[in-house]
Amino acid sequence: MNRLEPPSLERRELGSDEQVVARILGGEADLFEVIMRRNNTRLYRAARSILRSDDEAEDVMQDAYVRAYTHLGDFRGGAAFSTWLTRIAVHEALARLRRRKKNVSIEDEFGTEDEIMAVEHRSPEQRTHDRELRGALEEAIDALPVAFRTVFVLRSVEEMSIADTAATLGIPEDTVKTRLHRARRLLQESLVERLEAATRGAFAFERPRCDRIIGGVLERIRTQ
Repeated sequence: MNRLEPPSLERRELGSDEQVVARILGGEADLFEVIMRRNNTRLYRAARSILRSDDEAEDVMQDAYVRAYTHLGDFRGGAAFSTWLTRIAVHEALARLRRRKKNVSIEDEFGTEDEIMAVEHRSPEQRTHDRELRGALEEAIDALPVAFRTVFVLRSVEEMSIADTAATLGIPEDTVKTRLHRARRLLQESLVERLEAATRGAFAFERPRCDRIIGGVLERIRTQ
């Protein structure tokens, strides 16, 4: 393959990952950036689900991409290219995990325009609540055993099929189903406990809302 060059921003409609890979192998090495941009989110989520570290997940992504690029000619098309690529990232992440903790194996876990506008017009309190809810969910996912966590992230967060998840992790499809079911049950139990603990803080009257209401009232009084 040729030396990587900055890709043209004018490239559009490049086809599937497999078609882009064929062009890379044919000499258009700069198109590898397209592959990375298409798969960054999936690889990050897969790696982080195993390592629970943003920095390590990013390191794994880089290692996986370099390895994939080096061995691009080994891709045989038995599964989707994204599955092949994610499998490389998973193995890289597990290798790091094994170095930290011995005997850990793989057998152990854009919206519509209206939706976008709705998010953009949410109040500061609603946005704060969204961040807190997302944070609680991410903490609960991080607390899952790695076997359940990885299956949950690939299936429910990344929305990979059962077959692709099984192929990526090298486990039977029935195992994917079982681990996903158990992961959901554990998450439900964890989130219920968190919600019960936070009940007394529900419907809090936050400072920005307080200031806004007071300001509105004072303005109306002045104009009477």
